[in-house]
Amino acid sequence: MFKTARNLLLTLLAAMPLLALAAPSAHEVVQQTTDTLLADLKTNKDEYRRDPAAFYQSLNDILGPVVDVDGISRGVMTVRYSRQASPEQMSRFQENFKRSLMQFYGNALLEYDNQDIRVLPATGKQDAERTSIGMEIRDGKGVVYPLSYTMVSMDGVWKLRNVVINGINVGKLFRDQFAQSMQNNRNDLDKVIDTWADTVAKAREARGNS
Repeated sequence: MFKTARNLLLTLLAAMPLLALAAPSAHEVVQQTTDTLLADLKTNKDEYRRDPAAFYQSLNDILGPVVDVDGISRGVMTVRYSRQASPEQMSRFQENFKRSLMQFYGNALLEYDNQDIRVLPATGKQDAERTSIGMEIRDGKGVVYPLSYTMVSMDGVWKLRNVVINGINVGKLFRDQFAQSMQNNRNDLDKVIDTWADTVAKAREARGNS
């Protein structure tokens, strides 16, 4: 009996490092990333307002590792255009897309003024490959804006695939913009890729004025 108990204890002790190294859940990834992002913004907000480029770089450092840039980029391009793209074009679009995503997200965050932002508790049984994590943003007037992150599991690591902000599906928004830009530029994929940041900026400006 003593030998069995000792062997069980040794087995548990041997497994502890593996438990400590277990990959975080989708909910934990969103919570940890949000906490890191808001702490960085609180500390450096004045600097970032003077130098937005520094903020975009910080966003990339914090968000980059948890964003499925390849999956989102292909979704924005859709199969119709991604199949036409060369590896070089795909890589270039991913880089331009990531930069525009950080600017799109960053410009909204720079308006953040200590509102209440919280990650909602996970509910129900979670899918092992894909799940949605809900958040709420409460402004100074008490108005609550819902936000949802679509997370996908990639080799055991959870990454962001899409965002829905107050009913606006960002993935679909970018997809529609890409299709419109292809139409405006007579299906010139290189031109659409090279002007992608301008396309997003104009759409953001139009939405802000509407």
